[in-house]
Amino acid sequence: MKSRAFLLFGLAIAGVSHAQLSSTVTLVSDYEFRGVSLTEGDPALQASLDYAFDSGFALGAWASNLDYGDDYDGNYELDVYASYVHEISQSLAWGAGVTAYTYPDSEDIEDFLEGYVDLTAGDWRAAQWYAHDYSGLGVSALYSEVNYSHQFAGKITVLAHLGYSWGDYWNDSTQGGGELLDYSLGAEYTLGRFTLAGKLTGADAGEREITSGAFRNDARLVFSIATTFPWTAADD
Repeated sequence: MKSRAFLLFGLAIAGVSHAQLSSTVTLVSDYEFRGVSLTEGDPALQASLDYAFDSGFALGAWASNLDYGDDYDGNYELDVYASYVHEISQSLAWGAGVTAYTYPDSEDIEDFLEGYVDLTAGDWRAAQWYAHDYSGLGVSALYSEVNYSHQFAGKITVLAHLGYSWGDYWNDSTQGGGELLDYSLGAEYTLGRFTLAGKLTGADAGEREITSGAFRNDARLVFSIATTFPWTAADD
C-alpha cells in the first residue's frame, strides 16, 4: 500500500511540476480530524502544495506532524489527493476525489485510500466518504458530513460542521466501538496575508470520551493561523 501511495504522490508532482503552484502553511493548536486529536491535543505544523486546473481537476499534497501516543511509532502524515469539480451553475456544483493517507516513517500506522463525492449549493456542502480498507484493517468505513460557511464583509467567515462515522469498522466493538458523531463551530478572520481561525470541536462519544492524551475527542477549542503562497499585492 505504501508503494501505491507514493506512486500517487509522484504522479501529483509530475502533473504540477510545470505549473504555478500554491502552498498553504498552517500552525494549529491541535491536529483535529473528525473531532479527534491526532497530536494528543498538542500543536501541529501543517503545509500543503496544490494546483487547480482550469478543467476542474486538482492535485495536491499535504503534510503534518502527528502523535498517536506511546503505542505507535509515526511522527508525521503525508496525504496525496486528486479531485474534480463540475459547476452546474454559479451556486451549484458537484465533485469527487480520492485521498491517499500515508505515514512514511511508521511501521504501526497503515496507509489507506478514501474517496468521496460531494454536492455544494451556495453556502452548504455535503459529502460522502468511503474507504474499502480503513486504516489498513481490512474492513470498510463510511463518513458523512454537512458543512456550512458564510462570509461577512469579505474578512470574517462563519463555519459549521457535522460529521458521522459509520460502517463495518465503526460497528465492530473491537475496532471503532460504535458509530460516532463529530461537530465544530467556528470562524475565520482574514488579516492581510494571514487567516486567523478558532473553533469549538469534539465528538459525541458518550462513554468513549477521551479528555486528554492520544485520540482526545472531548469538546475543546482549537486555534490556527495560516498563510498561502505566493503572496500577491491584493493580500496587503
